[in-house]
Amino acid sequence: MLKQSRFLAITAATLALSIGTANFASAATPDAPPPGGPGMMMDGHGGPGGPGMHRGHGMEMRMKKELDKLHSQLNLNADQEKLWQSALQTMKQNHEAMRASHQQMRSQMESMKNQPILDLNAMYAAHQKIEAQNAQLRDQTSAAWLNFYNALNDQQKTTVSSALKARFAKMHERQEKMHQRWEHHRGAPAAGASAVQP
Repeated sequence: MLKQSRFLAITAATLALSIGTANFASAATPDAPPPGGPGMMMDGHGGPGGPGMHRGHGMEMRMKKELDKLHSQLNLNADQEKLWQSALQTMKQNHEAMRASHQQMRSQMESMKNQPILDLNAMYAAHQKIEAQNAQLRDQTSAAWLNFYNALNDQQKTTVSSALKARFAKMHERQEKMHQRWEHHRGAPAAGASAVQP
């Protein structure tokens, strides 16, 4: 129950950025699409660029468009606008820091995996260190958006809530489509195998 409440608070505070999706965030991590997370630096072969980067860029553009639209609807006063800009800047800085840390982790893993005997303890420790740093950055971003959200009046919070509900509906629709595709692919080999049988 506590985890669910924390997820809802973070999601609301991040104004549909979906870092709980994480995420998402993970929504936000650079290596996997969120929920705000984009797989933007890796292609299907683990190299820079490629389809993953285009998907991540597209998601960032949609996110920016949604935030701009929401911002225009809220009619913020001067104090609220400062909190909005502060949250936005915090989010951008932390996103860049997370992207850099993931790049660092990829480089570390690349060097470690070339060893004759893998040092799994070192690999795990490096991964845990990055995850702890990113968790702290996500908390900072959430706190900044919560400060902004708490400064809104009820009408503004209703506007934010409507935007979030629309985002939740889209997320649910995408999850359903992904689940249906997964079920279809999982059932395809079985169907093919049965067709071969006499």
